[in-house]
Amino acid sequence: MRTQVAALCWRMRKDELQVLLISSRRRKRWIVPKGWPIEGCTPAQSAAIEALEEAGVEGRCSDVCLGIFSYIKQLDEQDLPCVVPVFPLEVKRIHDDWPEKNERQRRWVSIRKALDLIDDAEMRPILRNFRPNKLAG
Repeated sequence: MRTQVAALCWRMRKDELQVLLISSRRRKRWIVPKGWPIEGCTPAQSAAIEALEEAGVEGRCSDVCLGIFSYIKQLDEQDLPCVVPVFPLEVKRIHDDWPEKNERQRRWVSIRKALDLIDDAEMRPILRNFRPNKLAG
């Protein structure tokens, strides 16, 4: 079992909460930005770096873990079980160009739409229960 970190990127538009989904590289499923922890960074800082690399967004990432989901990462013919804590990131800047732009799509959606699009059943309760106004700080 390995640990990755994820960012639930969000913003408010016309009083509606929106979250950012990105496409996975291989299967083109809708997911949240996630990746391996970075040495010397907190889990939330690592999640923020993943959001920049995979989705081209920056903002304020909270150290509050919204929940944890698990999945099987497929690495070179090998299945690797992973657990993933999710950290909220309020998006303040959206880049037109970013490192993985040519490998992924990004899409802003309502929580309701995200619940329909996201493939991971364990991520749905995290989305369903997300309330940015309840975050500390």
